[in-house]
Amino acid sequence: MSGMGQNSAMLAAVAVMLLMGSPHALASPRLQSTPQPPSSIPTAQPPSSATQSTPESVEPHSHAIDRVVAIVNGDLILESDVDEERRLAAFQPYSSTAGVFSRQEAVDRLIDRTLILQQDGEQALPPLTDAEVNADILELRKAIFACRQYHCETEVGWQNFLVANGFTDQEFKLRWRDRMVTLRFIEQRFRMGIRIEPAEIEEYYEKTLLPEYASRHMAPPKLDAIRDRIHEILLQQRVSRLLDDWLKTLRASGDVQMVKSAGRTR
Repeated sequence: MSGMGQNSAMLAAVAVMLLMGSPHALASPRLQSTPQPPSSIPTAQPPSSATQSTPESVEPHSHAIDRVVAIVNGDLILESDVDEERRLAAFQPYSSTAGVFSRQEAVDRLIDRTLILQQDGEQALPPLTDAEVNADILELRKAIFACRQYHCETEVGWQNFLVANGFTDQEFKLRWRDRMVTLRFIEQRFRMGIRIEPAEIEEYYEKTLLPEYASRHMAPPKLDAIRDRIHEILLQQRVSRLLDDWLKTLRASGDVQMVKSAGRTR
C-alpha cells in the first residue's frame, strides 16, 4: 500500500487496539485544551435530516478549573484531556463498543500516547501535511457506524456529529493528527516481519464485520473495498502485544507521576 493508504488503514487498526481490550491505548493529550468536566461525556443524538443547518458551537465550560492528573517526563496530562479521550471513543471505526472504558483506562492511554509522542519527537520524520490529515478523516467518516445516522458524507452531517460529541472541527483535527503521528511511529518500529494471511482477513470479515453490520441493519461494504483496513486491524492486534511490552519498559525507565487531588474547584 502507499504511505497514505497505510496511514488511513492503521487508524482503524489502532482504534480496535485502544478500545477493545488492550491495557494500553493511544490518545493524545493537548496541554492547552479547553477544560471539560470529567463527568460530562455527551451522548450523541442524530439530527432529523442531513440537510439540517450547521449547529451552534458547544458552550464553553467557563467556570471549570482544570487540574493535573499526571506528569510524564515533564509533560502534563489534564483532567480535561481524560474527558476528551473518553469522548473520542465515539470516533471508533467498525465497532459498537465505543466509549466502554473507565476513567483510569483513559488516563493510562493518555500516558502511553504521551510516551510514544515523546519518542517520535526524537525522530527526524517530516510532519504530516494538512492534506494527509484531511484525507484520512474523510475515510474515517465512512467507517464510523454512528455517522450513518448523521449522514457524515455531507459536511453538515459531519459537523453535527463533531458537535454532538463535544468537538470543533479544528480540535478534532489536532487530536486526529496526533493519532496519525503515533501510528506512523508504531508502524515503523513494530510492524516489520509480521504477515497476515488472506484467510485471516476473510475470517475477520465474515465472523466480525458482517455480523456487526447485520445487527445494525446496514448493508456491509464489499470485502475488497475494506481488505486493507481489515489487514491493518489484524496487524495491529499483533503489534499491540509488542507495543505493550515496549511501553512497560518506557514507563519503568522514565518519569511518570500520578497527581492525586481532592477534586476540582468551580
